[in-house]
Amino acid sequence: MDDATRGSGKTAGAAGTADGTGSADGAGGADSAGGTGGARTKSEQTRALILETAMRLFQERGYEKTTMRAIAKEAGVSVGNAYYYFDSKAALITGFYDRMVREHAAMTRARLQGIADFGERVEVALLAWVDCAEPYHEFAAQFFSTAADPESPLSPFSDASHPARAAAVQIFRDVLEGSQVGPKLDAELADLLPDVLWLHLMGVVLYWVFDRSEHTERTRAFVRKSAPMVARAVRLSRFRVVRPLVRDAVELVEEFIIPKVRNGVGK
Repeated sequence: MDDATRGSGKTAGAAGTADGTGSADGAGGADSAGGTGGARTKSEQTRALILETAMRLFQERGYEKTTMRAIAKEAGVSVGNAYYYFDSKAALITGFYDRMVREHAAMTRARLQGIADFGERVEVALLAWVDCAEPYHEFAAQFFSTAADPESPLSPFSDASHPARAAAVQIFRDVLEGSQVGPKLDAELADLLPDVLWLHLMGVVLYWVFDRSEHTERTRAFVRKSAPMVARAVRLSRFRVVRPLVRDAVELVEEFIIPKVRNGVGK
């Protein structure tokens, strides 16, 4: 069995709890310094080292050509130890997703301080993601074809990606609830809107993957153009004349989109 797919007998979730953090990437802060409020344990340091090494090799060699054996060798750990923390290459990407969403959430919270305008808050959140992801732009293009496969655990709609997806949706829930528009929206629309905003982020991500402009400036321009349009559409939803259209849109989102975002493509 190829060492890129062979596991250690644990599921990705089990591997994620090896150091007691309880998620595929140690949501408690396994790979972010001080993520649990103090110094990282040796286990957390090893996990972070393996993840950082994998990200570097994916960038240098490509996702498909990088094996778990090569990652372990570069990190200076045994292959068995690498599998103890991440039972496959896919689990490493899941760990990367989890780390990215934590960094995105922290940056967004910091930048949203004192901003109440909904459109501006959406723009801030989207641009924060672009800034967090910038170091990984070339790497992202390399594994996009694998992530685009609906059966792949790397898909943003997969069950394996659910924790990171839910955390990302929460970012946009905070964007909405902290705005001047949030308290004024119909409750049903307010409940669905963060999921729809996450889908908007997925559109930005797709554009970003193929953006070859310097510092992905075209992606940033796309965000600055699209965020006000989203804000205007949300504000218009409050007017009685467009309520029937809003109800139709809500029904469409509930039937075809929300099940995929909240539960994954297989459900």
